[in-house]
Amino acid sequence: MPSYDYDLLIIGSGPAGEGAALHAAKLDQRVCMIEEQHFVGGNCTHKGTIPSKALRQAVRRIIQFNTLPMFRDVDAPQIFGYPKVLKQAERVIRKQVKLRTEMLARNGVKVVTGVASFVDANTVDVAGESGIEEKISAKNVLIATGSRPYHPAHMDFNHPRVFCSDSILHLNNTPKTLIVYGAGVIGCEYASIFAGLGVHVDLINTRSSLLEFLDDEISDALGYHLRDMGVNVRHNEEEERLEVDDDGVTLFLASGKRLRGDAILFCNGRTGNTSDLNLEAIGLKANHRGQISVDESYRTEVENIYGAGDVIGWPALASAAYDQGRSAAAAMLGGEQVRFVNDVPTGIYTLPEISSIGKTESELTAARIPYEVGRAFFKNIARAQITGDEVGMLKLLFHVDTLEILGVHSFGAESSEIIHIGQAVMNQPAGNNSIEYFVNSTFNYPTMAEAYRVAALEGLERVGRLND
Repeated sequence: MPSYDYDLLIIGSGPAGEGAALHAAKLDQRVCMIEEQHFVGGNCTHKGTIPSKALRQAVRRIIQFNTLPMFRDVDAPQIFGYPKVLKQAERVIRKQVKLRTEMLARNGVKVVTGVASFVDANTVDVAGESGIEEKISAKNVLIATGSRPYHPAHMDFNHPRVFCSDSILHLNNTPKTLIVYGAGVIGCEYASIFAGLGVHVDLINTRSSLLEFLDDEISDALGYHLRDMGVNVRHNEEEERLEVDDDGVTLFLASGKRLRGDAILFCNGRTGNTSDLNLEAIGLKANHRGQISVDESYRTEVENIYGAGDVIGWPALASAAYDQGRSAAAAMLGGEQVRFVNDVPTGIYTLPEISSIGKTESELTAARIPYEVGRAFFKNIARAQITGDEVGMLKLLFHVDTLEILGVHSFGAESSEIIHIGQAVMNQPAGNNSIEYFVNSTFNYPTMAEAYRVAALEGLERVGRLND
C-alpha cells in the first residue's frame, strides 16, 4: 500500500474546496489545500460572489437613502462614487477571509500557497512565489480551481478603460457612461449596480431576451426595471470590434451601431481555471471552456481525481459548489452522503433581486402539463410597505389537479431568502408538496414570507378549490 503525504489534496480554496476540506477533516482525513493567492476563499470571496453582492447591498442602501421621504427631511440626496462604495466590499472580504482561515486551521487543514500542476495522478508540484517547488502526494485529489472571466484575444484588458468582472473591482473612478457587453447574470448585476450609482449604462445582450432560463414574466420584469433605472438594454447584438483611446471606448456592433462610453465591462462567458494544471500528465482533457467532466459522484475519468465547483460547469454557483465539494469528499471516502447537486435555486442579485426554483410557465406549457398560477404582488404585502420595497412579486406554479407546486419564482426584495420556503415544500413527498400547505400554515405578520399565503389563496381561488 503506497504511503502518501495526505489522504486528500484539494487544489483551490473556494466554496467547493472548502466544503470538501471540512467534510473530510471531520472524518479524520489528512487534508491539504493548495491556493495560489495569499488568502483563502478563492474567486468567490475575492473577485466574485462576495464583492459584487457587497457592492450591490451598498448601492441598494444609497438608493433607499436618496428616495425615501424620511431621509429627505434629514439631508439632500447624496452622490456616492464607485471607489467609496467599493470600500464596503473590501470590509466584507476581510471578514470572510478571517472566518475561513480560522475555520480551516481549527479543523487541521494544511494550506499551501502556490500554483499547482500534476506530476502524476497522486502527485502535484506546487510552485511558490520564491521559485521554490514542493511535491505533495495524496491518495485522492479534488480539482476545485474555479473559473475566470473569458478574455477575447482581440481585447486589450490591460487598457485602463477595458474591464472584466475581476478587474472592475479595481476601478478607481466613477465613469459617467459604461458599456456592459454580455447580459448574463454577471452583466445584469453590474448593470444595475452602476445604474444605481447614476452611471448611464448600455447593456448589450447577444440574445433576444434577458436571462432566457428565467420565467418569461420575471425576465420581462427585469428588463422593465433595468430600463426604469436608466439602463439602455439592446437585444440581439454582436460585437464587431472595439476601439479604445485616451478619452473613452467605441464599440462597433454587427448591426451597424456605434456606442461610445467612458469604459467597457466585458461579461460574456467564463473559462475554467485548468490551463496551469498540466492535465496531460494524468490523461485528462478540458473542453473548449476549460472545464473538466465528472460523473454523478464528481469523479473524473481518473479514478482518484475528482472535480467540483465552477471548473466542472453548470450550475457555477457558490451555493452549489459547497455542496458539490462535500459530496465529492463523501464519494471518495465511500460515504452515504453523496448527492449530485441538480436541485439548485437561482439567485440573481440585480436591483431588485431575482430567485426561482422549479419549472417555468414555458417549460410546463411545452410539456403539456395542466397548471395554474398564484401571485402575490409585494406592493400589497404589509412588510414591503413598511420597508419601502414594494417592487416585485412572488409567483407560484402548481398542478391543476394535484395542487403540487411545480415552480416558485420571485422578483423583488429578499427574493433569494424567501425562495427557500417554496424549495422546502416542493421537496416534500407527494401529497405534502401541495400549494395548500401555505394556506394551512400560519406565517408571522408582517413578513415577506406572507406572500406565499397570499399567492396560494389567489391560486386556489382560480381553480375553485378554496372550499375543499
